[in-house]
Amino acid sequence: MSSRLSLMVASVALAFAASTAFAAPQAASSSAPAKNSQQQRMTDCNKQATGKTGDERKTFMSSCLKGESAAPAKMTQQEKMKACNADPHAKSLKGDERKQFMSACLSGTPNAGH
Repeated sequence: MSSRLSLMVASVALAFAASTAFAAPQAASSSAPAKNSQQQRMTDCNKQATGKTGDERKTFMSSCLKGESAAPAKMTQQEKMKACNADPHAKSLKGDERKQFMSACLSGTPNAGH
């Protein structure tokens, strides 16, 4: 009877040792969960948004998290006016020609008045 008991104890010990050996690698891998795609995208977008603040950051983060391309931000009306006024062609125009040029330039029409 004593040998049966010893054999049973040894079997239980062996089974326990085997189960912990297989469980150990799983426990190690689950200690650092992998980021899902949305979490990774948030991390990446956050790095790219460095230096942006306020509405510019909100707009960038929104489009970045949606997976839209990182296209350059749209120019504000004031920036468009400055760019159109800096065009050498605009400086040579007067009256209605200038109005037409500025209108086309501000609307984003390519080669406006050239």
